[in-house]
Amino acid sequence: MSVIAFVNQKGGCAKSTTAVHFAYWLAHRKHKVLLVDADAQRSSSIWIESLEVKIPCEVAQTPDELSEQIPEFANDYTYVVVDGPAGISDAMKSIVFKTDLAIIPCQPTGVDLRSASDAIRLIRQAQDQREGTPKAAVFLSRAVKGTRLKDEAIALLGNIGVPILDTVIHQRQAIADTFGQAATVWELLGKASIEAAEEFDQLFREIMEMLP
Repeated sequence: MSVIAFVNQKGGCAKSTTAVHFAYWLAHRKHKVLLVDADAQRSSSIWIESLEVKIPCEVAQTPDELSEQIPEFANDYTYVVVDGPAGISDAMKSIVFKTDLAIIPCQPTGVDLRSASDAIRLIRQAQDQREGTPKAAVFLSRAVKGTRLKDEAIALLGNIGVPILDTVIHQRQAIADTFGQAATVWELLGKASIEAAEEFDQLFREIMEMLP
């Protein structure tokens, strides 16, 4: 029973995309998984309900709902995947204080790097009160291959005090198309989809290695 949350105060950093793909990846491996959509836009719940593979999903957005329901969900499922809200809100605090592993997607821009730092400060507060829990890690999302910006972001993230996952998810139109096509990259055709699927698979294997 593990709770994995994708959190960052900045929208557009691929929280929902990664949460949906991770839930699908787990379900495809026959794990009992639930997606919890805590974002006001409800992108992940709308998306996951449109997939051919039926994955249980719950919407919980208030701090009280999240504090009460996440532990209950964890008793019923092997993995609970939480798509966190944008902003450092009370809802995000509730998630961080109830999750086992907090994963922070971060685009390689100055604004995103600062947002990641804010999320990490909140996670550290939770770790101080919960004797080291949740574990946390950052990964670069929507990065452009061959750019100095990506290399500089990796260097800067090395100073934030949490692990940086080795896998980088690069920006591809195939990933952007998945929501509109009610699919994941594993269900789309073409070289870009195959490459994206390989990156997600590597990322999720890294995430699983961080769990107890």
